[in-house]
Amino acid sequence: MVDARCLDCFAGSGALGLEALSRYAADATLLEMDRAVSQQLQKNLATLKAANARVVNANTLAFLAQPGTPHHVVFVDPPFRKGLLEETLQLLETKGWLADDALIYVESEVENGLPPVPANWALYREKVAGQVAYRLYQRDAQGENDAD
Repeated sequence: MVDARCLDCFAGSGALGLEALSRYAADATLLEMDRAVSQQLQKNLATLKAANARVVNANTLAFLAQPGTPHHVVFVDPPFRKGLLEETLQLLETKGWLADDALIYVESEVENGLPPVPANWALYREKVAGQVAYRLYQRDAQGENDAD
């Protein structure tokens, strides 16, 4: 993760983004819709003196619908049973949020099976614990034309 640009799409506690920073990520952007949670994240970052992190208080889908800047590592752990996963993954791919060889970490409900992902993403690792599936995808920019 050294020097990676990281994006945490549904930050919550901020654990994933903060872990990336602890592993020498260049920077991390944490998206969180809940204002109180965003404010607490800001305080935590200030306490940790994490100048290379920023919290964005925004609806993740609306934020990702804008043209993006490429990130090397992206965390996607949306609230379960809200139907946010598929659109989030598509926006990441189509709006420029992913570096050519980005890693995309996805947490989802086991009951929903494999989420539909862009054709140029390869499943790299998968683990299931209880009712949660953890998947790591690698993006292949060379396969972008295959996705159309």
